Amino acid sequence: MKILYIGGQKSGKSSLAEKKILEISPQKPIYLATYNNSYHDNQMQARIDTHIKRRKADFHTIEEPLYLDEVIQEGAFYLVDCLSMWILNLLEADLDYKEILARILKIDATIVFVLNDVTSGIIPDNALSRTYIDMSGIIGQIVAASCDEVYQVVVGLENRLK
Repeated sequence: MKILYIGGQKSGKSSLAEKKILEISPQKPIYLATYNNSYHDNQMQARIDTHIKRRKADFHTIEEPLYLDEVIQEGAFYLVDCLSMWILNLLEADLDYKEILARILKIDATIVFVLNDVTSGIIPDNALSRTYIDMSGIIGQIVAASCDEVYQVVVGLENRLK
C-alpha cells in the first residue's frame, strides 16, 4: 500500500502521516528522514528536533537523503518524511529522480509519503526555484497516481482525494 499526504508548510501533514502509519503498521514502522542535515541551519534543526520529539520511540529512524530505493525493503512499513527535502537533495546532487522514484514505487512495501505542495504560487524569478517547483509537481503527480490513498492537508485537516 502507498499513501501520500500533501499540503502546505506547517499544514499538519507530517503529524497525520505519522498517525496513519502507526495505525496501519503491525510492527514498529521505519521513519525514513530525507533531510540532509549538513547545512548547519539552526531553524531547520529546530524543526527536526520537533519531529524527533513527536515520534518518540514509536519509530525506527533511518536517515537517507538520496537513495531511498536502496533503503526501502519489501514487506516493511515506512514513513518517508519528506519527498520535498529529497527533491532538494536530488537537485544538489544532480541526480535524475525518474529511475530512483520508479524503483521506490515498485517495491512491495507499505509507504506513507509526505510532500509539501509548492505548486500553487507564482512562477519564481530564478531557474533553481522553478526547477524545484516543477520537479515537486511532477513527482507529486507520479506518486499520487501510484498511491492507493491521497490526502490533502490544510490547517491540520485531511481531505481524502483518492
